[in-house]
Amino acid sequence: MAAFTIAGIRFSALPAGSLLPSSSVSARSGQHGERSSAGLSLLSRKGATRHWKIFAGNSSYNTDSASTAVTSGKVLVPGVPIDEPPNPTVSTEGGEAVSNDLQVSKDRIQMEDKVEAKEELVASKVMVSEDGENEGGEGLTQTDESDGTLETAPRSIPPGDGQRIFDIDPLLDAHRTHLNYRYTIYKRMRHLIDTHEGGIDAFSRGYENFGFTRSETGITYREWAPGAMSAALIGDFNNWNPNADVMARNEFGVWEIFLPNNADGSPAIPHGSRVKIHMETPSGIKDSIPAWIKFSVQAPGEIPYNGIYYDPPEEEKYVFQHPQPKRPRPLRIYESHIGMSSTEPKINSYASFRDDVLPRIKKLGYNAVQIMAIQEHSYYASFGYHVTNFFAPSSRFGTPEDLKSLIDRAHELGLLVLMDIVHSHASNNVLDGLNLLDGTDTHYFHSGSRGYHWMWDSRLFNYGNWEVLRFLLSKARWWLEEYKFDGFRFDGVTSMMYTHHGLQVAFTGNYNEYFGYATDVDAVIYLMLVNDLIHGIFPEAVSIGEDVSGMPTFCIPVEDGGVGFDYRLHMAIADKWIEFLKKSDEHWGMGEIVHTLTNRRWLEKCIAYAESHGQALVGDKTIAFWLMDKDMYDFMALDRPSTPRIDRGIALHKMIRLVAMGLGGEGYLNFMGNEFGHPEWIDFPRGEQHLSTGVVIPGNNNSYDKCRRRFDLGDADYLRYRGMQEFDQAMQHLEEKYGFMTAEHQYISRKDEGDRMIVFEREDLVFVFNFHWNNSYFDYRVGCAKPGKYKVVLDSDDKLFGGFGRIDAAAEYFTAEGWHDNRPRSFLVYAPSRTCSVYAPCED
Repeated sequence: MAAFTIAGIRFSALPAGSLLPSSSVSARSGQHGERSSAGLSLLSRKGATRHWKIFAGNSSYNTDSASTAVTSGKVLVPGVPIDEPPNPTVSTEGGEAVSNDLQVSKDRIQMEDKVEAKEELVASKVMVSEDGENEGGEGLTQTDESDGTLETAPRSIPPGDGQRIFDIDPLLDAHRTHLNYRYTIYKRMRHLIDTHEGGIDAFSRGYENFGFTRSETGITYREWAPGAMSAALIGDFNNWNPNADVMARNEFGVWEIFLPNNADGSPAIPHGSRVKIHMETPSGIKDSIPAWIKFSVQAPGEIPYNGIYYDPPEEEKYVFQHPQPKRPRPLRIYESHIGMSSTEPKINSYASFRDDVLPRIKKLGYNAVQIMAIQEHSYYASFGYHVTNFFAPSSRFGTPEDLKSLIDRAHELGLLVLMDIVHSHASNNVLDGLNLLDGTDTHYFHSGSRGYHWMWDSRLFNYGNWEVLRFLLSKARWWLEEYKFDGFRFDGVTSMMYTHHGLQVAFTGNYNEYFGYATDVDAVIYLMLVNDLIHGIFPEAVSIGEDVSGMPTFCIPVEDGGVGFDYRLHMAIADKWIEFLKKSDEHWGMGEIVHTLTNRRWLEKCIAYAESHGQALVGDKTIAFWLMDKDMYDFMALDRPSTPRIDRGIALHKMIRLVAMGLGGEGYLNFMGNEFGHPEWIDFPRGEQHLSTGVVIPGNNNSYDKCRRRFDLGDADYLRYRGMQEFDQAMQHLEEKYGFMTAEHQYISRKDEGDRMIVFEREDLVFVFNFHWNNSYFDYRVGCAKPGKYKVVLDSDDKLFGGFGRIDAAAEYFTAEGWHDNRPRSFLVYAPSRTCSVYAPCED
C-alpha cells in the first residue's frame, strides 16, 4: 500500500472511494430561520425528560443609541491625578443613565424558568455514574499532579457576592437586577457543575472521557452526536470498513465503542493511524473527523483532512524540562504566527520558530509571545480563525511534540506563551470541522440564522448547551494542561457577548447597549466560567479578551460580579492611528491622542498596541507603510539620501509606539516584524474562490511572497529599518528596568495643541513628546514631581535609532522649585521636532 509522511509521521494511503465530494468543504446547513422556542431536550435523570429553556436575550435589537460621544472610565487630564479613582461618567440619552425596566422584568421571568430547569439538569451519563465509575470502567477521581494527592472535593465557588462592581462603577446600579441575574445564573451553573460533574475541575477534563482514551486493556472512543441514527468507527486499523466496529448509543446521544488490545498487548489502533466516525445522519451518510481529535493532517493532493489517532510511545513523547515562568507584572507581548515567521516564502515550522525566532523575541525585550493559528484550520488563509479541530495543533507546522518543544524552549528563555484561542465561532467546513457533524444544524451551534455569522461565514456556538460548555471548557483546560500554555488571548469576544455580534453597531457607551435585549447572557456566563476555570486551576495563567464594545465589568474578577478577564485589548488605539495617518500632521489633536490612549475603565487593565496583525492584512497597510509608502522601496538604504517622507515616517513610527506604551495601558503588544516597520501587508496564499452566491473572489496564485517576515531587513546594518528595531528594543528594555506600565503614579501635565507637545509622568519618569513637524523648542519647561537631577534614558533622536542626534545624551537636568503645569517642580529640556524622550531622576 502506498504511503506518505506528514509532520514526521508515516501514513498509509487512504483507500479510493472513501472521500466525500470536494463540494462539501464549504457546505452550509441552509436553515436560517429562527430557532424553536421549545429549547433543547436533555435527560436529567435516567428515564426522566426535561426541557432546558435557553435564554440569550432578544434577537431583535434597537440600533437607536445615544448620539453623544462617551468617555466612560479612567481618563487622565491635566491637573487630575489618577492615583485616586474618579467617578466614572457616561453620556446617555437625555444625559442620564437609563434603566431598562422591560428588560429587567424579562430577565427576572426567564431567570426563574432557567434556574428551575437547570436544577434538574444532569450531563451525559457517560461522565459520572452513581458508583463513581464511567461506562468504560475507569474511575473519575482526579489526581493533583503537583503533589500526587487525590482531590476529594470539587472546587468551591470563589468567595464574593458579585456586588463589588457597584462600588467600582456606581452607574451600574441602574442595571443591578440584570447584573445580579447574571451572577445568580453563574452561581447556579457552578452549583450544577459541582453537583452533577464533580466540580469544574472534573467537568473541564472532558478529553479524558470523550474522543479516544486508552486504558491498560484497550481504547475507548466516545462521541456526542445525538442527531445520528447509527455510527461506526473507521480508519486504517479496520480498512475503513463501516461494518467492522459499530458503535452503541446511550440515552444521552453519546456513541461509544471499546476496542480491546491485540493478543500481543499492542493497541487496536496504532499510533498515527487515520480515523473517522461514519454516521447515518438526517443529512445523509457522513464520515467526520472526531470532535475531540488531538491531531489531524491533510495528505498531499487531497482536499479533506483526516483525524489521526495520536498516542506516541513513551520514548517519543516530549517531556517538559523547564518550569513555567511566573506572570510578569507588565506584559510585553510579541504577537506571532508560526507559518509566516520565515524570511523565505514558505510555511515555517515549530522547530524553526523555536530555534530562530524565540531568541530574537527574548533579545528584543518582550516577556511574552502570543501565537496565532495554533488550533487546526483547514483553510490556511483564514489566519487560523476558522478552526476545524479545536483540540489539535496545526499539522502544517509540525507535530504536537514539536509544539511542546517550542513552548518548553520559550519557558527556558523566561517567556510566557499565550495562545490566540478561538471560542467565538467555528469553521463552516462540514468535511473537517464541527459543522453538521451529526447531520443536524443544532449540534454544537444555534440553529438557523442565529447560528450563522454572516460576515465571518462561520458557525456560532450555543453557549447554553451543557455539552458545548463541556467541550469549550475542556478545550481551554487541554491547552493549558497538555501543552503548558501560559494563558490565552480570546478572539472575537464582542461577537460572543451580543446577539448582533457588534456588527454595524456604533457603541457609544450608553449602558443600555451592554445590558439590554442584545446581550447574549449565556455567552457571558460561559466567559465567566472559563475565566473562573483558568484562574482557579491555573492561578498564574493570563486571560486577555478582545472586546471592542467596552463592556463594563469585563476585567473585574468573577467573584466581584465581573466577567473575569485580566486584560482587555485596547483596540481603539490602533483604529485612531489609522484615522490620524489619513490626515496631515496639523490635524492631529494632542488632546485626542491622550483621550484615546487613556479612555479606559477604572480598575480594568488594558493591553495597548499601535498595530497588531489586524492592521497589516491585505487591503490595509502597516503603520510604517502608511507613513512612508513607496519610498520604502528605494530610500531605506543608508548609503543613499533619505527623503522628507522617510524622515517623517521613521520619526513618527517611534513616537507612535512609545506614546502607546507610555499611556495606553498596563501591557503592550506588537505584531512580529512591526518592531522595525515591516513594509507592505500580509497576504496568505489564496486560490480563486467561487462563492455560493456566484461571486468570484480572485486569489494571488497561491503566492507566499507576502506571507512571511523579512527579519533580515531589521537586522541589516546598512538599512534604516535597523534603527527602528533598535528603538523598539530599547523601549522594551526601558520598561523592563522601570516597570512604568504598571506604575501607580500617572499624571499628564501638558497636552498643548499649539506647541504640539504632550508631557506626562509615569512613576518617576517624565515623558516628553514633540509632535510638531517644524518647531523645535529650546529651554522648554516640563513639570515633574521628584526633585533633583534628571538624565535622558531614552531618546528617539539618537543616531542609533535613525535620528539626528540633536540631544546630548550626557546632559544633566536640574529641577527648580515652584508650580508649573500643576506640578510642584520643573526642569528645562530641548525638544526637537518630531521626537520623544524619557527623563529619569538619577543620583550623583
